[in-house]
Amino acid sequence: MLIDIIAGARPNFIKIAPIIAAIEVRSRTGVDIHYRLVHTGQHYDKKMSGDFFEQLNIPAPHYNLEVGSGTQAEQAGKIMIGYERLLLEKPCDLCIVVGDVTSTMACAIAAKKVNNIKVAHVEGGIRSGDWTMPEEINRIVTDAITDYFFTTSTIANKNLSKAGVAYDRIFFVGNTMIDTLYKQMPRFQRPVFWDKYNLEEKGYIVMTLHRPNNVDDAATLRELVTEIVSASQGLPVIFPVHPRTAKILEATGVDAPNLYAIDPLGYLEFNYLVKNARAVITDSGGITEEATVMGVPCMTLRNSTERPETCTVGTNELLGTDPKGIAPAFEKLFSGQWKKGSIPELWDGKTAERIIAHIAEIFSLPKL
Repeated sequence: MLIDIIAGARPNFIKIAPIIAAIEVRSRTGVDIHYRLVHTGQHYDKKMSGDFFEQLNIPAPHYNLEVGSGTQAEQAGKIMIGYERLLLEKPCDLCIVVGDVTSTMACAIAAKKVNNIKVAHVEGGIRSGDWTMPEEINRIVTDAITDYFFTTSTIANKNLSKAGVAYDRIFFVGNTMIDTLYKQMPRFQRPVFWDKYNLEEKGYIVMTLHRPNNVDDAATLRELVTEIVSASQGLPVIFPVHPRTAKILEATGVDAPNLYAIDPLGYLEFNYLVKNARAVITDSGGITEEATVMGVPCMTLRNSTERPETCTVGTNELLGTDPKGIAPAFEKLFSGQWKKGSIPELWDGKTAERIIAHIAEIFSLPKL
């Protein structure tokens, strides 16, 4: 059995690493299960791609479609053309797509249109309800043509059931991103600037912003960053800046002695920062999951989330996108009233094992 594993952007790499490891474990026992790693090239910068392969010990891709930059439509088109060509030359038995990036949707479409290849969606069924997010469109389109859904929560299961997906196609398995987190936690690395910025455990804030409605307008970004810096009570605010945000941040003219805008970090350095932070303020979905498992207070600058379990069970709270919501949240944090949270069900580091066990059963492969 040949399984294609699709990766295109930074979050994908974190999610596929344990799946590859689980397949390799099965293969070493003599089970006829093999994978082909397809890197679409959606993220091609070394800090956004190459470093993750090295740090997470992900094997070199079997194929790199090298789509590079472009609009979402341009990237999607290039990905579909490149992946279709590969499938026509050598089809696979199953295409595994993860998450909700452009590569996820584009490769799912190409797989279904080439000999109706079966598609498995890892993180299927999550929904924010916000159709202004490109990721929400990617999720909905991908799930509309997916055969097997591997979900991170019972909420995702309910979303799929409401959409008419049969129960026997939904598998609640947990979260592969957390598999990677648990495996790599002993290897976390203190960033080189730790001493330079006089950082101390629980003595700084980590900030990440990348969503268009927060960063594409300089005035909006200025107001958000200014409020965060002001509310931080002088603690260092470490801001790894997404490449597309760097020029806009420069245009804001924000200059504060406790604001440190840095280049994107590798997985091991970034999660060292998160694990030891007083709090994280972000508009990323994945970081809310990691912060929840590490017990770090998390503030999300969005009006909705596709990961509600990070709020109902975990350490995350939605602040909305109004900068006026930032100061009260920091007051709650510094007064010691932030919730402790707990770890969501099945986020135990064994998700990839469950996924491959289900696939083995679906395709009638020998059991371990």
